[in-house]
Amino acid sequence: MKNMEALEKLSNAFGPGGFEEDVIVSVREELSQFQVEVDAMNNVYIRRSAHDGNKPVLMLDAHLDEVGFMVQFVDSKGLISIVPLGGWVPSNLPAHSMVIKNSRGEYIKGIVVSKPPHFMSPKEKASSELTLEGLRIDVGCTSREEVTELFGISAGDPVVPDVQFRREEKTGILLGKAFDNRIGCYAVLETLRRLEGLDLPVDVVGALASQEEIGTRGAQVTAQVVKPDMAFVFEGSPADDMYYDAFEAQGVLKKGVQIRHLDQSYISHRGFINLATEIAKEKDIPFQSAVRRGGGTNAGKIHLSEKAVPVLVLGIPSRYVHTHYSYAAEDDIDAAVNLAVEVIKSLDSEKVRVLYKSDLFKSDKL
Repeated sequence: MKNMEALEKLSNAFGPGGFEEDVIVSVREELSQFQVEVDAMNNVYIRRSAHDGNKPVLMLDAHLDEVGFMVQFVDSKGLISIVPLGGWVPSNLPAHSMVIKNSRGEYIKGIVVSKPPHFMSPKEKASSELTLEGLRIDVGCTSREEVTELFGISAGDPVVPDVQFRREEKTGILLGKAFDNRIGCYAVLETLRRLEGLDLPVDVVGALASQEEIGTRGAQVTAQVVKPDMAFVFEGSPADDMYYDAFEAQGVLKKGVQIRHLDQSYISHRGFINLATEIAKEKDIPFQSAVRRGGGTNAGKIHLSEKAVPVLVLGIPSRYVHTHYSYAAEDDIDAAVNLAVEVIKSLDSEKVRVLYKSDLFKSDKL
């Protein structure tokens, strides 16, 4: 990877669904040479300097938001109740550090309450039953007044895991939070950089969507604004290499970019799959195929926009997503960017038409 600092800033940035502003600041710092616009929902649109306006549009999608929480109330003891912004497993949270951003823009660290064994009954020790509704954050105060008045914490404040990015030099493995999907955001930025200055038969537009983790809401808007003729979706995909047999796992670190065929939101576009796998083999870009029983991406909204959009979902396997910490391999990120760049460079008017399968689709731009 050529720009590890960019990914580090993106990963560390505070940004659960609806509160992506800090991530947008990091994106803007990396894209001074591009046209960048932000809408009222925190969606970011990035256009190359050579944007034509009369060519087919290829959208590069990734989502800005991370799974997090929102403060619901502060109780009489000064403990903070939280509501999830995205999917969480309750047992992954106790005793972990969190960061709350108050309305003054201050960041306050706290710990998800975990009862020590000294105060647990035998029944409690034997039970693993936890609910998100029962979890509380302790910011080290002795009263509700300290929480609300000294720290300015109140209902509606956003919360994210407290984790700092790092790279293991010996293995090329990255550790951080929000790899779902700041890794995808990085891939969009790096793909745009690699394409800058090239004469392409398509207008490539980056669209970083908000609120994916709470219903792929941002992509519903970005697809309406960009009106893509085709799209790539970059995703920090759940790695499964720790759970399954070698021939069953389809999200394995260091085995390349994951080309997704199916999930609950989208059935893959066979023409795009064929083109991507052909180029990956030709250019010796490692890839792995995934057929998912669950999950979804922004492709679910994008492919249903306008008159239907061919979408290619490119995943970067990331262990333990939707927890505090993730591992990912920088080689897999490079593979995703390399494949996207090579597919885009290979496009011509005939390949674009083939992606629509027939002459039934008519457009002045195709």
